[in-house]
Amino acid sequence: MPAADRSAVAPALREIALLLEVEGGNRYRARAYERAAGAIEALGDSLESLIAEGRLTQVPGIGSTLAATIEELVRTGRSSSLDRLRERLPSSASGGTTERKIRAQIERRAARHHEEVLLHEATAEAEEILQEIRTHPVVERADVGGTLRRRTETVTRVDVIAAGRDPQAILDHFARLPRRASILKRSADHVVLRLTSGLTVQAVVVSPASYTLALHRLTGSEAHLAKLDAVARERGIIMDATGLRRRGRRLSVRSEADIYRHLGLAYVVPEMREDAGEIEAAAAGTLPGQPLDLGDIRGMVHCHTTHSDGAHSIEEMARGADALGMQYLTITDHSPTASYAGGLTVDRLRRQWDEIARVQESVRVRLLRGTESDILADGSLDYPDAILEQLDVVIASVHHRHRMDAAQMTRRIVTAMRHARFKIWGHALGRRLGERPPFACHMEEILDALAESRAAIEVNGDPHRLDMEPRWIREARTRGIRFVVSTDAHSVAAMGNLRWGVDMARRGWLSPGDVLNTLGLDEFRAAVRP
Repeated sequence: MPAADRSAVAPALREIALLLEVEGGNRYRARAYERAAGAIEALGDSLESLIAEGRLTQVPGIGSTLAATIEELVRTGRSSSLDRLRERLPSSASGGTTERKIRAQIERRAARHHEEVLLHEATAEAEEILQEIRTHPVVERADVGGTLRRRTETVTRVDVIAAGRDPQAILDHFARLPRRASILKRSADHVVLRLTSGLTVQAVVVSPASYTLALHRLTGSEAHLAKLDAVARERGIIMDATGLRRRGRRLSVRSEADIYRHLGLAYVVPEMREDAGEIEAAAAGTLPGQPLDLGDIRGMVHCHTTHSDGAHSIEEMARGADALGMQYLTITDHSPTASYAGGLTVDRLRRQWDEIARVQESVRVRLLRGTESDILADGSLDYPDAILEQLDVVIASVHHRHRMDAAQMTRRIVTAMRHARFKIWGHALGRRLGERPPFACHMEEILDALAESRAAIEVNGDPHRLDMEPRWIREARTRGIRFVVSTDAHSVAAMGNLRWGVDMARRGWLSPGDVLNTLGLDEFRAAVRP
């Protein structure tokens, strides 16, 4: 068949999205195909050139899997993914009348529920939007606010705030974004758009003098802002869109920290502004002194290679960690029970150790021998103790039988935690955003058991997991439990997942002292040694 041009690629991607919805699959995956279709239609560059130059994944919303589908469409005019979906569904599902009914059903469902976009996808869209807005000559400042600035796991709308001398010119510029599908609302100070990807974006424009307070108001949750207003009233301060005033005198606000200082509070970073006790802690002086920052991380934890289900070799992963300036890298491929993911038998694990030793001779980063060991149904770990004790790090995770009842799952996890070699609880509650909820368990009982051990909890940076939830991170932190912030990387590119893990750690109130992989090599090895 002839290769597909751009006009044929987008409809094929939309058909994949439709059939995924009909099949009842992961709706985030379906939306990803829908957004990719819009991104392809809005491209300024030649699609063929992007593919030839290996730049297709630089387009916001197009990852490696989508890029492979698009390349296949351009090269062959077909998509194996689309073919498989067509085969699995009745032939009538692609017929005109039935398709219209299905689309109408999906649209009704979308009208009832706000569309949620995963954090990493919304971030990519927002970064491109900010780049567009900042090109206008009268724009002095522009940032994101709302849930995206608070780094929530999913986002229903991207909020952008800009300041400049000519608000109407800025709003006009925003309304002409290349990927605009429709204007939903416009007023004197803001405009709301629907992008071709389906994402809703609101832009608010204020004067430069009002920018700091407006950004603050656009960022915090309603409950957080309501509590701040109550604190302000108690201190005789009037706080509104025009600024802060006490007894008619305007208070200086040059930064968001000034707002909290005037209210007698420690500064609360955007990720914590959820009314989860942060205002009370800010008043009592018990907030973490310095929230975790990406630059605090010194070691790359939880990485897979071609020995199990990773895309790159040990050497390629090591050189990727070297390029990021990491001091150490844990090689934690799957254990035997995860046969679907190429889990390593003991013999294959020993061969992996030999390769780690060879690669170590040519890279700076220190390679640590590890495993992501399955937590079996009875709570045992998936290698004999004689093997586990020869490793530098053991990450233990649940990969099967997620539907145990809460009591059974609690016994399973607590039993595993009492194992002498258990050191890191991997993607703790097994969730996959929009696809699989956290498994049922008695979390407080598990955290109590974990606090009695030397083990840590992983904050998993895979953008489809972001496990565990920030509310449980906060709860674990109160028990003195330590953490690692990981990538769960299955490729060199996925080492970039670290940023999403740090986002979740900050939402969970973690500081560098709470996170083991902020330590140097020797201290980290001592902390996680089986």
